[in-house]
Amino acid sequence: MLYSRFIRFIFPLFITLVVFGLEGPILNGGMARLPDAAQTLAGFGIAWGLTSLVISPFGQLNQLALVLSNNRQSKKRILNFVLICSGLMGLVLFLLALTPVGFYFIEKLHRLDSDLTAIIRHVFLWFIPYPLLEGLIRFYSGLLFRVHRTEITTVATVMGICSSVLAVLVLLQTELIQSYPIRLPIIVIYVGLVTHLGVVYWGYLRFSRNLLDVETEKVLSYRYILHFFWPLALTMAVQGISRPIVNLVISRGADGVEAMAILTVVYSLGHLPYGWLNELRSLAPAFKAETNSLQQIKKFIGACGLFSFSVMILAYWTPVRETILVEFMGLSGAIAEGCKMPLMIFTFFPIVVAIRAHFHGIALLKHQTSSLAASGPARVMAIILALVLLPLTGLPGATIGVTALLCGFVFETTTAAIGIRKIKYI
Repeated sequence: MLYSRFIRFIFPLFITLVVFGLEGPILNGGMARLPDAAQTLAGFGIAWGLTSLVISPFGQLNQLALVLSNNRQSKKRILNFVLICSGLMGLVLFLLALTPVGFYFIEKLHRLDSDLTAIIRHVFLWFIPYPLLEGLIRFYSGLLFRVHRTEITTVATVMGICSSVLAVLVLLQTELIQSYPIRLPIIVIYVGLVTHLGVVYWGYLRFSRNLLDVETEKVLSYRYILHFFWPLALTMAVQGISRPIVNLVISRGADGVEAMAILTVVYSLGHLPYGWLNELRSLAPAFKAETNSLQQIKKFIGACGLFSFSVMILAYWTPVRETILVEFMGLSGAIAEGCKMPLMIFTFFPIVVAIRAHFHGIALLKHQTSSLAASGPARVMAIILALVLLPLTGLPGATIGVTALLCGFVFETTTAAIGIRKIKYI
């Protein structure tokens, strides 16, 4: 039965994304226990939001490797494509760190003081190599997806997170971190990245390289790679701008620093139970040879969305929430209180994300990624409209930010559904 095979395929990815999602709360918990916790959380939250925007086109690189890597030549061309994109993204981070462009985007637009601006630009400087490492991880993970060795990506993620947690525990009380707390997330993230990359590369050498290391007459051109990838990149880039837009508006409010500290915590906790649902889009291309697979995939995705929704109800609508925020995260009273409503709103994200994953999978299967191009701009427009109207309600800044994101997700998914419905599929 296909459902059991779906579970075997997606379960390692589920573990991967859940374990990967633990890095944020653990890291935030470490920063919350350092001097000037609110400033450190706010500074890293803004820097991470903009860095995520820069590397957001990489969000579906594993799909590029999964769908198009058929032989030695195509694999090599996709790798070259990844390296070029990584260099361009590293250049953007360089401009943000060391040129007036960064000063304008950080201090002027966000209306931050010079001390917080200096912290954020310091993060950008050290994140310049980040796109290269992230791109290689996604490339080799996609090749492992192609040969159904998703368990290797799980092992890689678990080892990366374990090394990150160990780094937090080792570094937390050192003078290096106590004197300049923003160094903690920088070091911890790189420790996890290097470990993660090392394991997926080993997995590629062991399980994927020889299976794909063949020559065929079919030539994959860079033009076709770009044609396939640009709608995905545009969608992810426009999606990636969501949080920076929210951060920009919220940071300019009267409670800007506190609201940004709350959002930094809420983003990581809210994303943790549902982030794995995005990987369900891999099912359609991975099981395209199976008879009547799309109908079974649709039902399976629906069940996964309901499961994630139930977990979030339990975690964020019951006293479990207090345990997570106060005892696990170590948050102060004001920040913990401010996280409550945003986390409750996050509970509704899994339903929307599961539906989106279904339509994205169809687009990947049919190589009709251009049908998704309009969904990203729809998301941004909905977020901007919500950020304009919601302050009239008098809600706190962090609650406004999360509500605006949910509005964006709903409009994005609706637009994607309209685009995909034009594709004829069984």
